[in-house]
Amino acid sequence: MTTSEFAMRPALKNSALALLLSLGLVAAPRALAAEAPAPAAAEAAPAASAHEGEGGHGAGGVDWQSWKAGNEITNVASLQRGARNFVNYCQSCHSLKYMRYSRMAKDLDIPEELLTTKLIANGAKATDYMTSTFPAADAENWFGRVPPDLSLTARAKGVDYIFRFLKGFYVDEKRTIGTDNLALPGAAMPAVLSDLEGVKAVVFHEGGEAGGHAGGPQVERFEQLSPGVLSAEEFDGFVRDTANFLDYVSEPAQAQRVHLGIWVVLFLLVFTWFAWLLKREYWKDVH
Repeated sequence: MTTSEFAMRPALKNSALALLLSLGLVAAPRALAAEAPAPAAAEAAPAASAHEGEGGHGAGGVDWQSWKAGNEITNVASLQRGARNFVNYCQSCHSLKYMRYSRMAKDLDIPEELLTTKLIANGAKATDYMTSTFPAADAENWFGRVPPDLSLTARAKGVDYIFRFLKGFYVDEKRTIGTDNLALPGAAMPAVLSDLEGVKAVVFHEGGEAGGHAGGPQVERFEQLSPGVLSAEEFDGFVRDTANFLDYVSEPAQAQRVHLGIWVVLFLLVFTWFAWLLKREYWKDVH
């Protein structure tokens, strides 16, 4: 893996978070390069597109509740990109209190040089946990609540929820931060990925902002107010990689567990066959 694979465009375009950065209340993300990521189109699951082709803008509107991450926990390249995304866009506010930098680097095959120069926060060591430097008191004052730790979010709410949440921001001028979220109405988090995705508005069905399929707001269509630096497919890949990384963080041994489970089942099948042969040998004279 090369340094270019970790390349990322600085993202903190949101005014509230930018103000925090300017006041020194949040550690600035480790911008790695001036170009945005471009995941291979082949890795973008067709079912995950949240734009005009996804869910359909037909008579039923946009079925955003059915958006799926389509992530692969065994895709190391995706996990590497997701780690980069988290460090650049999330770690300023959110922590991963159960994950050490060194464990992440070992599991994801990240070279030590890249880890220390591109991913580890200023002043941190490889053996440290991936925690945010955002003071809790300041977070409470600015956002009304402390940004949650994301270590177990994928296990608690599911990776598809993370995917929908990161893609669900839209303009809402009635709110102080200027945005709201389809998956979590009233979210305190601003749309920090708006420079990548662009800014979009939501047109709700005439029935209102409730009663959508599978619960949640019922959306008729999205309206793109300004473009982002990524195409729709590239942004889907960005969000998928990020959700994939959080899925890995929630259970780092997940891939190994699944792999080992296959061999355990095969062993039990073979053992059962031998047990049946032994039983038949012992009981052949009884029957």
